Amino acid sequence: MVFITSPNHKTLNLNLNPKTTTLQTLKLQIEQTSHIPISQQRLFISQSLQLLTQSDSTLLSDLNISPLSTLTLHIPLFGGTQPPAVPKPRLDFLNSKPPANYVAGLGRGATGFTTRSDIGPARAAPDLPDRSATTIGGAAGAAPPGAGRGRGKPEEEEEEDDGEEKGYDENQKFDEFEGNDVGLFASAEYDDEDKEADAVWEAIEQRMDSRRKDRREARLKQEIEKYRASNPKITEQFANLKRQLYTVSAEEWDKIPDIGDYSARNKKRKFESFVPVPDTLFEKARQEQEHVTALDPKSRAATGTETPWSQTPVTDLTAVGDGRSTVLSLKLDRLSDSVSGLTVVDPKGYLTDLKSMKITSDAEISDIKKARLLLKSVTQTNPKHPPGWIAAARLEEVVGKIQAARQLIQKGCEECPKSEDVWLEACRLASPDGAKAVIAAGVKSIPNSVKLWMQAAKLEHDDSNKSRVLRKGLEHIPDSVRLWKAVVELANEEDARLLLHRAVECCPLHIELWLALARLETYDNAKKVLNKAREKLSKEPAIWITAAKLEEANGNTSVGKIIERGIRALQREGLVIDREAWMKEAEAAERAGSVATCQAIIRNTIGIGVEEEDRKRTWVADAEECKKRGSIETARAIYAHALTVFLSKKSIWLKAAQLEKSHGTRESLDALLRKAVTYRPQAEVLWLMGAKEKWLAGDVFNARKILEEAYAAIPNSEEIWLAAFKLEFENHEPERARLLLAKAREKGGTERVWMKSAIVERELGNLDEERKLLAEGLKRFPSFFKLWLMLGQLEERLNHLDKAKETYDSGLKHCSNSIPLWLSLANLEEKMNGLSKARAVLTMARKKNPQNPELWLAAVRAELRHGNKKEADILMAKALQECPNSGILWAASIEMVPRPQRKTKSMDALKKCDHDPHVIAAVAKLFWLDRKVDKARTWLNRAVTLAPDIGDFWALYYKFELQNGTDESQKDVLKRCIAAEPKHGEKWQPISKAVENSHQPTEAILKKVVVALGKEESAAENNRQ
Repeated sequence: MVFITSPNHKTLNLNLNPKTTTLQTLKLQIEQTSHIPISQQRLFISQSLQLLTQSDSTLLSDLNISPLSTLTLHIPLFGGTQPPAVPKPRLDFLNSKPPANYVAGLGRGATGFTTRSDIGPARAAPDLPDRSATTIGGAAGAAPPGAGRGRGKPEEEEEEDDGEEKGYDENQKFDEFEGNDVGLFASAEYDDEDKEADAVWEAIEQRMDSRRKDRREARLKQEIEKYRASNPKITEQFANLKRQLYTVSAEEWDKIPDIGDYSARNKKRKFESFVPVPDTLFEKARQEQEHVTALDPKSRAATGTETPWSQTPVTDLTAVGDGRSTVLSLKLDRLSDSVSGLTVVDPKGYLTDLKSMKITSDAEISDIKKARLLLKSVTQTNPKHPPGWIAAARLEEVVGKIQAARQLIQKGCEECPKSEDVWLEACRLASPDGAKAVIAAGVKSIPNSVKLWMQAAKLEHDDSNKSRVLRKGLEHIPDSVRLWKAVVELANEEDARLLLHRAVECCPLHIELWLALARLETYDNAKKVLNKAREKLSKEPAIWITAAKLEEANGNTSVGKIIERGIRALQREGLVIDREAWMKEAEAAERAGSVATCQAIIRNTIGIGVEEEDRKRTWVADAEECKKRGSIETARAIYAHALTVFLSKKSIWLKAAQLEKSHGTRESLDALLRKAVTYRPQAEVLWLMGAKEKWLAGDVFNARKILEEAYAAIPNSEEIWLAAFKLEFENHEPERARLLLAKAREKGGTERVWMKSAIVERELGNLDEERKLLAEGLKRFPSFFKLWLMLGQLEERLNHLDKAKETYDSGLKHCSNSIPLWLSLANLEEKMNGLSKARAVLTMARKKNPQNPELWLAAVRAELRHGNKKEADILMAKALQECPNSGILWAASIEMVPRPQRKTKSMDALKKCDHDPHVIAAVAKLFWLDRKVDKARTWLNRAVTLAPDIGDFWALYYKFELQNGTDESQKDVLKRCIAAEPKHGEKWQPISKAVENSHQPTEAILKKVVVALGKEESAAENNRQ
């Protein structure tokens, strides 16, 4: 056996004897196995890398090849599969240096010439070098020494000579982004087809990127969290230590030494120079602070009314600053309200007030003069330029010279009579009485200006006068849709119909006028109007939708046919049916009350442009989006169409049933579920939903009937057995419930059947029968922890604590991972033997079940019940280290710390688990204690939204509303809690599962939990006191 390692890293096993096999036989065997010719085989010994070049008749054993040896097969590369060419013999004189001024071929009369290959393509190639030097003469003159005819190239210049033979370097065509194509297409034009192709590829890339976005973001988030966990900040590492600084006393703080500035030795000393102060400076400072009470003789000579400038003392800058602040405060007081101190400055009219201020500054006056001079030059040099006249008039208006502004704009109207902007500016600047005359002159000069006619109508105060002006404008501009709309809005119904008849004649391509006329006409006339509109606007979908609404409003059933025919007609006209746009039209039809039209649109357009494999996912997503937007009928129509295609899809039936349950009637939900179980008789959840709805409606008889039909369709179904038991048990029929469970046990029921059987016996008070059922159930299902738990609780109720302990111990042998069993045993040990035994049980439980927050929390609370605050804090710190993302631990730690530190602790908790309902409820309690009612209500609502199945949060929310809310808010919380039907919670479960509360409704249990929370808070306050 000899092993051959091939070039593709695979090993060939050849069953050969090295002592009897020659090298030629080995090569033939390799050729038969790998199809590699013998001429291309190069064999090496793998360990020594020695090439086997011996004679083919040599035995392998003579080459030191033994059995199980490994040889390496190498194939030389000769530029493809061709063997290397035999080099031509080189002549000696070609190796010598050519004489000076030597030109090849010149002796035999050859001259240089240029071919097409030298010139290149007709278009310029900017990325290629100049090839004019590659002609015969140029090439000969530029040839390097020693590079002549028949002579090979030196090895170090081989690549450069290749480029010279081709006339350009191939590497110049390569671009890092576009590759080799940049040289080929550098001079090509970028036309519309290229642009469209780039847009298509860009859309594809965006689509692919959006599909990978969630995974990429999740991966990035995971990497960031991993990096932060492995590289925490210094502040995070010492956060717990910094919080513990509050325990340091004042004496300990004083004993902490100050840190010296050891960096001073590295700092360069600044050079300080001291200059003696002259006496004149001190004298000047003294004079400035001196107060003179006597008048100067010169001022007395001037009767004391003039002060010579030389005698004026130097101004005190501090006093000047105080004076300026006083003046500013007086100005602000004028703008403030005398009652509340709020500003009365109008923010909207502030700029207008600035324009009305008088300009007194010399700089401002100079700027205005320059602007006036500039605008005067503009209007004189180019008087036909309307913006120049408008700017000049507005400048005078800002200055306050309104009359000059009117004169300027009047000149502008004379110079530019065809500019509607100038006429509109003149109308604005004119007085109320003169505005009509100005606009009349404007429409006379420009009778086809819609803006001027609209402005003329605005100047009128009476609707009849406005209508007359607009009709006058329509005589000049009959195809103005804006004027037609304005005049129709001012007319009554009869006149509006006549006007719209004329409007559609003048503007036949405007859809709004046709639709408005159809709404005003009778049924028959409206059909005629829409038919005419369809002839004029054959590509307008709104006409077909309006026709369908018209038929629906008149009670006709041809709505679906109209929409179907309309879509076919639009497709024949070449219009692309936009599925999203048609869905928006369906929602608009639903809002308008045209439900049949909405359904017809969905039925005919929902499948357009959707791939067959994407239909279910796309349609369900569309229905959910419509449901979020409040378009219930549209969502119902989408589900109805989807169910015609996917009759056997249970998920679509369930979503449609949820929609009917939330927004439909009991009759519609019952009809849907009946239809669902017809097509999916094996779906248990559909049968159970129908039975539950009947039970909630109070129709117990029909609920039983549905369950009987379900059992006939799905025999031996445990879910249906348990549903039938619950129906009888909740309706106070314990005997029926016992019979159903007995039959279920005979049929080989699971552990849940035995548990429910024990619950019924506990409800009826049959303790012996309950113990018997639990014992039989544990024989069948020893690993079901709930049976052990119920048996232990039974012994505790009978005060058989030793038997209860034995039961819990036995249960933990079979279910060592059951947290409720460990907690029950710890509570029992604490009751029987004290804290030390309970502590040992919880420690053992944590060893068996690491990183379990419930066990840590039980240990902390056990220490707190016995007043061991320090031990509880230590355990909580360890618990948070082991379970850093546990919401119940963070919520408990917030309540354990003193009140001033709870805010900081809550911020840390939110950083670790932002969306945990326990943390959110704890933060809501903090806001509640601080009397921040709105914030507390928001956070409590967030908690019950995140975890609607936890009854403790509902009880806390309801208690909050009882203290701070209104009757409406209390009823709303109660209604939401009943709809949520919570089943879990630390306070909720003991009360809801108590024997006396087994048949209590959710409302009664909620109120009892609220009372329990109040008692717990009172006990906690008493303990603090």
